[in-house]
Amino acid sequence: MNWLKLRKSEKSKYGKLNLTSEYYSLTMENLPKDKKIILFDGVCNLCNSAVQFVIKNDLKDQFRFAALQSDIGAQILKHIAIDPKNIDSIILYEPGIAYFYKSSAAIEIAKYLGGFWSLSTVFKIIPAFLRNPVYDFVARNRYRWYGKQESCMIPTPELKSKFL
Repeated sequence: MNWLKLRKSEKSKYGKLNLTSEYYSLTMENLPKDKKIILFDGVCNLCNSAVQFVIKNDLKDQFRFAALQSDIGAQILKHIAIDPKNIDSIILYEPGIAYFYKSSAAIEIAKYLGGFWSLSTVFKIIPAFLRNPVYDFVARNRYRWYGKQESCMIPTPELKSKFL
C-alpha cells in the first residue's frame, strides 16, 4: 500500500486522519477530491516525460499522479471497472465526476493546462474511434521507441507531494 507518514497534529489534505496510528493508507475514500488524477505507466520513459511536462505546465496545481502499477492506481482502476491487464493508456480520473482514457485523456489534460495547450480540444471534433488507433500505435511502440525503466520513477522531494 501507499503509506504516508503524518504527525498526529497535522491536518490531512486527503481526508480524515486516523489518530490511533502515525501512518494511514491512501485509499479511494481519502483521495484529494479537488485534484484530477493522472494514472500513467510508471516504467515507460515516454509516460514519465509526459508526467514531467504536465508538472512543469500545471500552473494551477490541478493534477496529482499515480503509476498504474501502484496500489492506489490499482484501486482506482478497480473503482472505475478497468481491467489492469487490458490497459495500455494514460487515464485522467476526476474523483466522483468522470474518467477519460487514451486520446480523450490526453486532450482533457491539455485542456486543463490552459493557454496554448487548450487549443488541442479542437481534436475532439475527430471521433475517438479515429483518434484512438493513432494513440494505440504509439502506445504499442512506446517501449521500443523511448525505452523502459526497471522500476517506477521515484519523485524528488520537491515533487513528492504531487504523487499519490
